[in-house]
Amino acid sequence: MSSVGADREQGRADHALADLPAAVRTRIVEWAADVVGDAATRDLPLPLQKVARFAPAKRARRAGAALADAVQHDDMFRAMVAEHATRLAIDELAVDTPAAAARAVLLRSADADDLLARAGAAQDRADARARVGELEHELRLLTGRLARAEQQLSARVAEPAADPEAERLKKRLREQGTRLRELQDRLAAERAASAARQEALTADLDRARADAQAWRQRAEVAAGRADAASESVRRLRESSDDRRGADDRRLELLLGVLESAASGLRREWDLIGGGPSPADTVTSQGPVSSADHRTADPARLTLWAGLPGTHLIVDGYNVSKTGFAELALADQRERLVRQLAAFAARTSAEVTVVFDGAAVTTTRPFARGVRVLFSPPGVQADDVIADLVRVEPSGRPVVVVSSDRRVADHAVTTGARAAPSAVLLAAMGG
Repeated sequence: MSSVGADREQGRADHALADLPAAVRTRIVEWAADVVGDAATRDLPLPLQKVARFAPAKRARRAGAALADAVQHDDMFRAMVAEHATRLAIDELAVDTPAAAARAVLLRSADADDLLARAGAAQDRADARARVGELEHELRLLTGRLARAEQQLSARVAEPAADPEAERLKKRLREQGTRLRELQDRLAAERAASAARQEALTADLDRARADAQAWRQRAEVAAGRADAASESVRRLRESSDDRRGADDRRLELLLGVLESAASGLRREWDLIGGGPSPADTVTSQGPVSSADHRTADPARLTLWAGLPGTHLIVDGYNVSKTGFAELALADQRERLVRQLAAFAARTSAEVTVVFDGAAVTTTRPFARGVRVLFSPPGVQADDVIADLVRVEPSGRPVVVVSSDRRVADHAVTTGARAAPSAVLLAAMGG
């Protein structure tokens, strides 16, 4: 059951024991008497401590009112009786038994009203049967008396001297016959009334069952919707946490780069205060040329790679075929990765080299400090390089090395810096 359904059930008003069917009330009192014998005296209400030493049957008989009052008004004692009821073996299918209804009342079950209605109907039927039995017994007694009176009358009629006695017996016989007919009429009326009450109770019970089934179906639908909503919220939270983790990592990386860059620049440039304010130096000069983001100087490329947090992205085959095209492709990859590892160790740059991977069937070369990527089938290394530049946070130093003009132009337009392959080869000393 969902939490909303549980709160609603807890909010149900307790049934007054005085209003319960007698059999249900008796069963609750009997269970309460059993609990008194098993519980510690200090845990019992004061009126029940006085009868705790009695036997359970005597306790239920002598202190029935006190037991019922404790169940009705003492939450702790009621919980003890309810726990006792849950341990009893009660056939849940025997819905007309007082025990099932009594346990439902103690546990405040949703079907308590339904079970009470069935138990009440069963008790009404039992009372009607008992009343009919009493009337039938009385009828049998009167029938016997009438038969004996008729025998006595026949015997008296046979004696001529007994006319007064015969008249008396005849009168008694008529009275007994009248009473017998009245009793028969009462019996017929009781049977008809009992049948009508039973029919009405059966109709009420059917309606209660239909209502209970409808509420159960509604509760199941509501529980299903609540579970689906909970699962959706959980997935959204997980997705949000993943995205936030990636964004936080990028932001953390950018902040680290900015902190390292600021610290390094202060040390390298030995900044001092003074001079004019920046606003005093504004002129009508145009924007900075994109040439500032390109270099053909190996020393300047090395300086860029040495900036704190720099990411150096290398077009693998473009560089290797420029420097040592005479080697096989596998040997070109191995040699370029080794040289990049040495360059990365010297400049502290993060280095990623990208090769076209369509024809590669061997394992990728490995070197400390160098990330080696192969483009997926059908995808060029140029596109992978473009993706690498795109995912970097704005403001981080990114340098792309390729003699492919399209790759270099794309890098510059997205804020990165670019250098030809020959410049990197010269900077690496190869």
